[in-house]
Amino acid sequence: MNKSLKRMATMHRIQVTGLQLFYSKGYYNTSVDDILKELNLSKGAFYYHFESKEDFFVQIIQNLMARKVYSTLIEPLEGHENPLNLITACFDNAMETAVHNDMDYGCILHNFIAEFNGKNDVIMQHLNEIVTVWEVNLITALQKGKFNGFLDRHVDCEAVTTFLMSSYFGVRTLMVGSSPSAKKYRFMAQLRQYFKSLEPKAVTT
Repeated sequence: MNKSLKRMATMHRIQVTGLQLFYSKGYYNTSVDDILKELNLSKGAFYYHFESKEDFFVQIIQNLMARKVYSTLIEPLEGHENPLNLITACFDNAMETAVHNDMDYGCILHNFIAEFNGKNDVIMQHLNEIVTVWEVNLITALQKGKFNGFLDRHVDCEAVTTFLMSSYFGVRTLMVGSSPSAKKYRFMAQLRQYFKSLEPKAVTT
């Protein structure tokens, strides 16, 4: 393995471990020493790759979190099918993964937004960029669905998107407690009912 590939592999390993620590303990409760201990790295090796703990976290957002949100919540919505079906399957799959994760601490994006809001404008900017990309893609998918006749023409796609994002963040937080599978089942049942209300209304004569 050449030096460039070896460095990339090392960086990835460090960032994955860092993300796991930050996710489980929180950013402010995780010290650089905690990261070094977990990775068996020296401070010199850490600061060779990263300027600071903040720089380390920003790189994690750019290299890991953005990709995770894209693959989990954005990519599944691409296409010309009924967006209500695509969103339903997307949420179902994402939540099912969480149900079977013994180390689930809620929606990773929401957790960090809650932790950094009002405390770190630099990191919040990066997190909000991910939120914006997700928001825009949801709106676009819904608007395309409305154009193709899958949604009623009076549906406010921006309002639906706000509801979907906030409800997803909320149920993922509730799932950290007891009975995550039951909470997921109830949420998905209500989501399907809500989506039925967005479908085109039958024309009566």
